Amino acid sequence: PTGMENSTLLPLSGWGECGAELGSLPRGCGKLPMGSARLRQAALCALSVCLYIGALGARVICDNIPGLVNKQRQLCQRYPDIMQSVGEGAKEWIRECQHQFRHHRWNCSTLDRDHTVFGRVMLRSRSSAGRVFALTGDLKVCSCDPLKRGRSKDERGEFDWGGCSDNINYGIRFAKAFVDAKEKKVKDARALMNLHNNRCGRMAVKRFLKLECKCHGVSGSCTLRTCWLAMSDFRKTGDYLRKKYNGAIQVTMNQDGTGFTVANKNFRKPTKTDLVYFENSPDYCVMDKSAGSLGTAGRVCSKASRGTDGCEVMCCGRGYDTTRVTRVTKCECKFHWCCAVRCKECEDTVDVHTCKAPKRAEWLDQT
Repeated sequence: PTGMENSTLLPLSGWGECGAELGSLPRGCGKLPMGSARLRQAALCALSVCLYIGALGARVICDNIPGLVNKQRQLCQRYPDIMQSVGEGAKEWIRECQHQFRHHRWNCSTLDRDHTVFGRVMLRSRSSAGRVFALTGDLKVCSCDPLKRGRSKDERGEFDWGGCSDNINYGIRFAKAFVDAKEKKVKDARALMNLHNNRCGRMAVKRFLKLECKCHGVSGSCTLRTCWLAMSDFRKTGDYLRKKYNGAIQVTMNQDGTGFTVANKNFRKPTKTDLVYFENSPDYCVMDKSAGSLGTAGRVCSKASRGTDGCEVMCCGRGYDTTRVTRVTKCECKFHWCCAVRCKECEDTVDVHTCKAPKRAEWLDQT
């Protein structure tokens, strides 16, 4: 605006596109110049001050998040809005991981630090996948894929790109920059494993992109189609990674420290879509802080099952306690016109089996 040509400017960095548009904060905001531009100057100063204070707030918040390396703090300060999606991604993969392992000794619960190597395989791949999923689905900038324009074709014929295709590539790039930053600080076997598994998680999300279309034509004849790419339900990604986890390949670092070799020569060489690990996990039977294990004491188990959720396996041979509880559930539901479903409340008495705690001397050595 007129009257600001001689104002000294303070950089307004760390705000991405918003900072690029505004550029800087006028030092003379406290002393508005006289003239026809006074109102515009006042409006700009008010906006500048708010954004500048917001940038300072983002810096304070990012500086106080434990465990971040410098590169991650810089991304946090530069893209504070996107960091909310990063947090949602973390919650997403925790929920999905807990669903996939709900019937196992290790149910995706951790202590303060996760040292469990084989457990990290699943955590890493899902963490990376979850962040891509949340970032792609909740972007306020670069939200539509700019490459999906013009015409294309699939097995049903040609179609026009339209709507708003999920910008999966932007989500992958940001997730890669943020998640991989910590691993690139060190050069060891674990970092190499994590980088590989992070990539598997990111690619798993892209694998399940689906083409959604809208038909145009007389009586829905679909002579013309407008299509866009959308992410599938995250459960598909979770199921896929769970299968990859079950078939994970044990590896060792090669001599020059740049890649993997299989630990057992009878196994095939891992591909870019295979999860890898260096050493076996503990049995998770007892609490072991050094291994990130909470143990199975108090976990609910199935008396009748012979699988991983069965009391024999879940409780590691320690036995289980049985408690009889009464549950109230809705039953005999009927539809009433119009438009309500009415149910009765029924009481059901069931036996709940929970794993016994280990003897004191048995777990003290582990904690």
